[in-house]
Amino acid sequence: MAKTVYPQESIYNFLPELVHTEKPKYKSKFRPAIPLEDKVPKNAMKTMGPAKVETPSPDKYLKKHSKEPTLPEKKERPHRMCTAKKPSVPLRSEQPPVGLHTVRNSIKITTAPVRMKPLAASVDTNRGHKGLLEHSGLVPKYVKKKGYGEVPQYLQHRGEGVQRAVEEYNDYMKEQMERGAMRQLSDEERQANLESLRRTLAELQDKYRRLPVVVDTLMRKNRKLQLEAEMKQLESDVGLFERFKTIYIAK
Repeated sequence: MAKTVYPQESIYNFLPELVHTEKPKYKSKFRPAIPLEDKVPKNAMKTMGPAKVETPSPDKYLKKHSKEPTLPEKKERPHRMCTAKKPSVPLRSEQPPVGLHTVRNSIKITTAPVRMKPLAASVDTNRGHKGLLEHSGLVPKYVKKKGYGEVPQYLQHRGEGVQRAVEEYNDYMKEQMERGAMRQLSDEERQANLESLRRTLAELQDKYRRLPVVVDTLMRKNRKLQLEAEMKQLESDVGLFERFKTIYIAK
């Protein structure tokens, strides 16, 4: 008895079979006219066409400067014949006539337009904006003032008042000295007092630097304020002795 052989099972056996259908190719409706166009005898003059003008001769080539425009011929102008003889040029030693003028020159002078001098202007921007130079502050107009270079009146009055006050003070001090109520310190006494004040100020500054950084008690605060007041008074006295060379004191 013959043995039956079955094919091996596969999942691809269950797929439906694809039916291949061929689509018709595209054919142009102008296809029959192409062979007829090839038979037309136009290849000899396909681009330029037949010659409609006479071909130039080799002897008639383009020559140099043949295309340049030609100017018309100059016509000679007829010369004016002057029968009257002009006067000769006057000599350097001759004097010009006085009071002689022609009507033509007088009319020309009176009818000539007046040329005004342009006003000076200053350009202050890169866009060309300009203004009159007279009002821009760049022209020194102040030098044309009537009292330029003179001391103003208010300064003269002030100087006179200061001079009067100095004279009155000197008279008063002279009167006091004559009475014997005041005397003038000499340079040695003034320098000794100045050195003493500077030494005392240095001692107070040394004491002030030794104060504690934290001032938390009332006694420390009062001590600090007292030292500051004394140093301020001494600095004022030192400045007074350094500024004035002449010092008067009461007897």
